[in-house]
Amino acid sequence: MAHITSRARGFAGASLLALATFSAGIAHAQIAGGASATAAPLGAGATTPNAGPTVSGHVYDPSGAALPGVRVVVDQTGAQTTTSLDGGFTIAVPADGDVSLTFDYLSRPRQNHMVAFADRAAAVEITLGMPEGSNEVIVIGSLLDTTARALNQQRQADNTTTILSADAIGRFPDPNIAEALQRAPGIGIERDQGEGRYVNVRGAPAEFSAVTVDGVAIASVDPTTRAVDLDTLPSDIVANLEVSKSLMPDQEADSVAGAINIKTRSPFDRKGLAVNAMAGASYNQFGGTSDYRASGSVSNVFAGRTVGLLLSGSYSSTHRRPDNVENVWDLVGPATNRVFGITETLFKDYDTKRERIAGTAAFEVRPTDATKIWVRGSYARFKDDEYRDRLSIIWTDGTIQPGATNQSATYTNTRIEKQVRHRVQLNEIWTAMAGLEQNVGGGKITLTGAWSKSDQSYPRRDELLFRSTLRPTITYDFSGDADLPRYSLFQTGEHLRTETFGFRENAYRSNTTATEEKSFLARFDAPIDWGTNTVTLSVGGKYRDRDINADEERLRDRRASAAPTQTLAQLLGDDESRNFDYDLGRRFDEDAANAYFDRTKATSERRMPQSVTADYLANEKIMGIFGMLRGQFGDTTVIGGLRVETTDFRASATRVLPNGSLAPTLAKTGYTEFFPNLTLRQAFNENLIGRFALWRGINRPNFPSVVPRALETTDANTVRVDLGNPNLRPMLANNVDAGLEYYIRPLGVISANAFYKDLTDYRYTVTRQGTYLGQAAILTQAENAPEGKLYGIELNWQQQFKFLPGLLGGLGVFANYTYTQADAKLAQAYAGRQTYALPGQSKHMWNAALFYEQGPVNLRVSYTKRSDYLDEVNADNSALDLYWEGRGQLDATASVQLMKGINLFFEGKNLTNSAGVRYYGVRQRVYEYEKFGYSLFGGVRVKL
Repeated sequence: MAHITSRARGFAGASLLALATFSAGIAHAQIAGGASATAAPLGAGATTPNAGPTVSGHVYDPSGAALPGVRVVVDQTGAQTTTSLDGGFTIAVPADGDVSLTFDYLSRPRQNHMVAFADRAAAVEITLGMPEGSNEVIVIGSLLDTTARALNQQRQADNTTTILSADAIGRFPDPNIAEALQRAPGIGIERDQGEGRYVNVRGAPAEFSAVTVDGVAIASVDPTTRAVDLDTLPSDIVANLEVSKSLMPDQEADSVAGAINIKTRSPFDRKGLAVNAMAGASYNQFGGTSDYRASGSVSNVFAGRTVGLLLSGSYSSTHRRPDNVENVWDLVGPATNRVFGITETLFKDYDTKRERIAGTAAFEVRPTDATKIWVRGSYARFKDDEYRDRLSIIWTDGTIQPGATNQSATYTNTRIEKQVRHRVQLNEIWTAMAGLEQNVGGGKITLTGAWSKSDQSYPRRDELLFRSTLRPTITYDFSGDADLPRYSLFQTGEHLRTETFGFRENAYRSNTTATEEKSFLARFDAPIDWGTNTVTLSVGGKYRDRDINADEERLRDRRASAAPTQTLAQLLGDDESRNFDYDLGRRFDEDAANAYFDRTKATSERRMPQSVTADYLANEKIMGIFGMLRGQFGDTTVIGGLRVETTDFRASATRVLPNGSLAPTLAKTGYTEFFPNLTLRQAFNENLIGRFALWRGINRPNFPSVVPRALETTDANTVRVDLGNPNLRPMLANNVDAGLEYYIRPLGVISANAFYKDLTDYRYTVTRQGTYLGQAAILTQAENAPEGKLYGIELNWQQQFKFLPGLLGGLGVFANYTYTQADAKLAQAYAGRQTYALPGQSKHMWNAALFYEQGPVNLRVSYTKRSDYLDEVNADNSALDLYWEGRGQLDATASVQLMKGINLFFEGKNLTNSAGVRYYGVRQRVYEYEKFGYSLFGGVRVKL
């Protein structure tokens, strides 16, 4: 593949040449008047600079909702632009005479409007008619309406973009943004206890995709990664989800796979008063528990639609009791007969309550079409309150017996432990932004200031461990059912003899990570005369300053004085503890456990040096500037530009020296990178769109990976140490994207998009056996791979079968498939291997949904699936690489409109009760097997 790699690098450099060519021509140009207009980029239609006389206005549907993505064409000249999210547009028109405008929007009939010469100064207001083929029933927020909003914006976009609109998100049983995004082409998700948390765009690791809210960068609440926990953000606060799969020069370069922008609602999304509300409840199969969700928003415009105000809020609570079994595998037995065997088994019985609270507010002033002033803010809070009862079998504390195989073994003198953990995790994300857009002459000035903060804390992370005095002989056997193997313990029942258990230890951890960022942006866009065409010159810069403070305390007490006054039997409640068909005994009484934790935490012994070595401080400053030229030449749009970003990073931590003493350590690095860009959009006709892009992106190291620290974590009998690597370099990617999209009338699309990413200094996390402070440990450290690649293709088909007769015309399909391949070559070989697959990369991902929408009735059945993917590399033995098994999930939704604006809905989630499975090397060596059960949810939606 060497020739492909060098070619990709050459193509990326070619965009610099394209920019130079553009600049040479512009050096002789003058700021213009009277040239034809350019097609506006996505979301910028109303404020794209135009030279000479213009006409402005807004486009709405019959309910008063703004229509984004409408193609507006001046019939006399062929000039065109696109409406923005608020339905607004401004377009250059001939200097004299009346102007004929055509409004083209998928799913609705084209509409022509004549603007008299004398009326040019007045804002044009257009209401597009009912969707083609519809009856007179107006279904507010119907599936087809929301699909049209997304497809029209995608059709008009300059770069490869995927859009999910708010109501389309609401048509799936997706409580958070991660789960909403899994429906889009090329996007897979990583789950925690059945709920989506991180997204993998085009098979890349989650941290390769930056996340913004209304353009404001948000940091991860998780201190271990740059990947944003999207389960913190509920889907109810969203107006649009925008995934840019190829970047533009004016976008920040820190996305290699795709930039995700979460657009919140605006008061100008509708003509006047808008009220949205939803409430519902569920039944959950595992545990017989219930979830509750409610959301609402209200907005209005005042003073002749020049002032707008919006408030929205969302609340949800979930109560789940998943079943979970984990087996840690390694090579065991005497040197003459080493086999793959179990070192410990953990039966985890969860009782988890999760609560999400979110809100947004917006105040916007638009005194004229030339001026926009706004202040926006958002808040999201995620609380995970979890009780976990754990039964442990420590096999390696015993002795393996002769006759062991790779699937079964018998140990004598094993150890049995029983533990309760109460963990409360709290994530909070704040964003605030103020901005101004001002048209000046033919140009536009944009100024913004933004602040964001992401916090993660653990008010509780409390553990109490008991150990049995019995040392039983136990056999395990994976030869039958590898997911739920046979353990002889559940026939002999030693773990049920509570009188044999005595106090072993208590352990407490408190973690607080605070990340705060301030940013400032200035931008200027101006039209420049280029013969008979108009080219837009855009220049600007953005400064970002991020501070990270990670603090952790660890306590542990094994003294006899720390033992509970009650016996284990007295601490247990009446509730049965069971995982699948394994009888674990009785669950701990939660009140009794909390009373013990509250009584002993203050006197528990501080663990050193872990309470100091886990902490770190970091600061990252990024200054980015860009120059971009955008021109439309007939049906061809050409964009060339260059972005330059300078990064300054500093960090401090405390490490243990070889002599056992503690010493502060510092890390400092800085670098400047160039990001050339060439993007082409070719409209072969109004519905057949081709795109091609050469661009460059960056992924900076995760903060803990580059901070000079060593973090030790002990879980049961396993010691793990994460080592920082201050010499890590950022990963750079040269990207080639090409795609073709055909939009089907009245509503649908068939598309194919191919991509190739040439990766330099790809970061790989290597896990190997070693020692830490004199004890055996599993060491994990990030390293740079000299080269890597990621490539694939996305196929997408969406269509309603209007051509079918009668009621069958309500049938339709959503289907997409993504194929990806990827690998990276490390600087050195580990255990004979130097080339590795990329973690998080599934070779196959697909979604399929069959829907029916006719009048007030909407039905949908959907299935999403991804193939197996690598989770963690074991550098010592490839047979112990850790994989996630590909998981499929079947969901269904149904709704009926009772009256205008009021819908009853029903949702079924995970109807197949699909398991989450991790395994070592081959499927027979199951590490984790977890099931969450199905969930049935029903409620009412109001949209007025």
